[in-house]
Amino acid sequence: MTASTPDIILYHAPRSRSVRVRWCLEEMGLAYRLERPAFNHGDVGGEAFRAVNPLQKVPAMSDHGEVMLESLAMIDYLTSVYGLNDLRASPDDPGYPRYLEWFHYGEASMAMSINLLLGHTALLPEKHRNPAMAAWARKEVDKHLAHIAARGLEDREWLACGRFTAADMSVGYMLYLLKLIRVMGDAPEPVQAYWARIAARPAWRAASAD
Repeated sequence: MTASTPDIILYHAPRSRSVRVRWCLEEMGLAYRLERPAFNHGDVGGEAFRAVNPLQKVPAMSDHGEVMLESLAMIDYLTSVYGLNDLRASPDDPGYPRYLEWFHYGEASMAMSINLLLGHTALLPEKHRNPAMAAWARKEVDKHLAHIAARGLEDREWLACGRFTAADMSVGYMLYLLKLIRVMGDAPEPVQAYWARIAARPAWRAASAD
């Protein structure tokens, strides 16, 4: 991290989407400060955090007093504002369309089925879990994993531009959620190898440690 970087505050909780933003900060070597709102059920962070994010969800990020709430928007901001880097593709990069597709894929396509699978297998109290919903979500998740293997990783180590980019942060975090509920063991071999490459990155290890 560099002392000359302006102060960035990341409101963080382990395993949440703030891990994705912290990962980006670590990959870029940017100085930042972590704030950890207390996870009181129904009142995360209390009044102080409600003033930052009225939804009382993490992540939130502040830079020069400007607050952002969406994890992929934060990554887009960081990789755009803080100097030249290899984490994003530029419009004149031949891989730019592919980069955009996979950068948004992690939330636009994957999130609903993964969130439902998480909810109906792990997060909700058992009496509120719906086995039919969990089964449907698992089928959709398997489709996504097959799609990543076939379209995303065919003859590639990373999803776009021949290098690790923010697109891999988008999708990689969603694979992390699947690992937490022990689904990754059934993923196609290219996806498992891809996850192993992600998990070996020092910035990922730092971001996901706590």
